[in-house]
Order: sequence, then structure tokens, then C-alpha cells
Amino acid sequence: MGRLDSRREFLQLSAGALAQAVGVSAMAAAPPRSANERVDFAMIGFGGRADVVRVDAARTGNIVALCDPDETALAKARTLYPRARTFTDYRSMLDAIRKSVDAVIVCTPDHHHATAAAQAIEMGKHCFVEKPLARTVWEVRRLCQLAHKHGVATQMGNQGTASGSLRHAAAMVRAGAIGTVTEVHCWTNRPIWPQGGPRPAPAAPPKTLHWDLWLGPAPDRPYGEGYHPFKWRGFWAFGSGALGDMGCHLINLPFMALDLRNVKAVTAESGPCNWETFPAWCTVRYEIAPTRHRPAVTLTWYDGGKRPPASLLPEVKLASSGSLMIGTKGKMYAPSDYGEKSTIFGGVEVGDVNFPLSPGHFDEFVRAIKTGVPAMAEFPSYGGPLSELALLGIAALRMPQRRLEWDSPALRFTNADLAETIKPRLRSGHHL
Repeated sequence: MGRLDSRREFLQLSAGALAQAVGVSAMAAAPPRSANERVDFAMIGFGGRADVVRVDAARTGNIVALCDPDETALAKARTLYPRARTFTDYRSMLDAIRKSVDAVIVCTPDHHHATAAAQAIEMGKHCFVEKPLARTVWEVRRLCQLAHKHGVATQMGNQGTASGSLRHAAAMVRAGAIGTVTEVHCWTNRPIWPQGGPRPAPAAPPKTLHWDLWLGPAPDRPYGEGYHPFKWRGFWAFGSGALGDMGCHLINLPFMALDLRNVKAVTAESGPCNWETFPAWCTVRYEIAPTRHRPAVTLTWYDGGKRPPASLLPEVKLASSGSLMIGTKGKMYAPSDYGEKSTIFGGVEVGDVNFPLSPGHFDEFVRAIKTGVPAMAEFPSYGGPLSELALLGIAALRMPQRRLEWDSPALRFTNADLAETIKPRLRSGHHL
């Protein structure tokens, strides 16, 4: 197994990986101000994924500020990081610490990702945002444009991207190990939260929760049981369903291998669908236009218990989540959420393949801050386009059974009016 030291060399092996509507990312801004070369971080969101990310932040730098609208979470944060300043409103936090922080970490429900990250980037702060990068395609594009404009280091929290086995598998596919790929399937056993139901009845929020701040840019509504702290993922207003939750993980290997960024059309099928929660199950078929390096590809997504036909890979019983790439000479099967364990059925020998080894996912972000060498999952060239792929499928759920034709430069479906699904209306006091 070979490797490349240069991330740029690796991306050049992938068809069109640096071709972006916003252009190639600028080099990162100035190295961190910390004299001891430790990065000063501010964290937005505490608990859930943030409990993992904060460990990396504390290992590689200093957590100097923390924000969460739940006083219970903040109490825990103060115990763990007594020297950090704490806030319940990230807008106030970012204004207060603009001169004392190098980078901002966003680990919030999806509906806050874009507004929180945009404010940080416009202040010239490096930015790490959990996946998906935002809740809508327009917000993703906006963050990519801002990152490019301000020249900051960025990274989407998609930890599998740093996996050496995933990068190796992607390089094998690009080298022709399974021949020419025209068909991809990805599936998950999620949702593991309620979907397909109505809005919960209005209720009094917990005394420790600042509900208005938790709502943030989302349309005003009363608190309801189930929104906080986890089941928000199933609601249109706050999350992005199973596809948004797991798509950036399960599609990651095919995306890296095949450069699946130029969607031509999307067709969704689902269980009963309303405007409150995502359907209990769905399948989404993407038609992805050819590039000069590969022919057209169809990508099919399945969730809520749906899986690809067993006949596509009769050699094994398909796992409850995974991905399958079908080529003219073989198939690559990854029976896991993160694409780190893959097997080739059939195929041909391609010899040694080159790919860059990662120092670790979060370490790539810190390296980008200090040296200007972009992280693999930076916003403009990778995290943004991968998120868009998932979010286009989510948008198509609004009109199931209909083939929706996508005009990427114009950010619209040419044969359907889904403007509010592509670009959200933000509540007063929030902007992008």
C-alpha cells in the first residue's frame, strides 16, 4: 500500500476534486496567535458530538469559551473547563471573544450550523462544523464562499474521511480495481428516533433551557417534548433526517472514489411525508453527470429499513448499513457506517496505490490552522459538495415520485418550485 505526502496530489488523482463553483480554497489565514503554538478554541454546543470533539480540542489547544442554551450543559462545561468563559447565546459569545480566540467549533443541531459558522468566519476565525455542513444547499454554498473569501482553515466533522483504510479503498477504485463504476448503493439502519409523525403538543420547556436561543434562526414555535436534546434530527425545521445524519458518512467512500459532485437529477420515494417530520423510510436515486474521468453514475440511498436488492451481491448477506460500488470488473462492498472495512468481489490487480495518510481528523484541522495545508474535509473542496449531495436528496423528499432536474449554478430545480427547501427563511436577529 502506497501513500502520498501531498493532499493536493491525492485530490488531483480524483476527477475534478478541485473544481468548485467557488474556486479552490485560499490558503488559511495567519497561524494562531498563541505563543506556545496551541490553538485557542471557542465551542458552540456542549454534549452529544461535542463531547468527542472537545477532547480533541483540549488535547491540541485551549478551550477558552463555551456556549450552550442549556444551563445544565453549561454547568458541566464549567466543571470541566473552569477557565473558559461561558455563554448561552453564540452571537454574544463571538462578539465578546473576537480578539481572544483562533478557531470556532460548531456542534449544534443542524439548523444553527450555517448562522454560527458564518459569523465566526466573517470574523476571520478558523471553523470546524459537524456534518452535514448545513441544513440546506444554499447555506452550504454560502459557507463555502465565505471560507474562500476570508481565507480561513475549515473542516467538516466527518471523521471517517481521515481513515487510512477508506482512503486506500477510494484509491483502489480510482486505479481501476473494479473497472468502470456506473452504479452505487448506500444504506443505513437509521432513523433511530421517531419520524413520520406530527409536531408534538406545546409544552413548557425545561427550566434550564433557553428555548428562544435553542430555536435560533428557525421559525418561531412553542417547545414540544422530543426536540431537545437529540430527537430534533427527525424534524424538518431543525435536522436533516437519516440521510443528513448518516449520508456524509456512508456516501463518503464512493464520493472520494468517484467525485460525485455533479448531480443532474434526483428522484425520491418515501413513506407518508409531512412538513413536520421526515418520513419513516425513503429511497433516493441520484443521476450524476459524467466527467472526463468517468461515465455517468447512479447513486441510490436507502434508509428506514430499506436496503439494496440482495441479488446485487449474492455472495454475502448485506449488513444493516453500508455501501456498494458496482463496476464492470468487480464490486466493492463496505459493510459499515464509515467505509473503513471494504472488500472487493471479483476485480483486477492494480498493484500499489497512492493516498495520503492522515495525522488524525481533528489534527488535520489544527495543521491547517498552523500551516495553511487544507484538511481533506475542508468546506469548499470536499465537505461542502459532500453535504450538498445529501441535502439534494432531502429536498427531493418534498416531491416524492417526481424526477427533479437540478441546475447547480443557479441553485434550483428547473422543473419544481422548492426554493424554501434550498434556501431557508431565517428568523429575525439571524443572518447569513
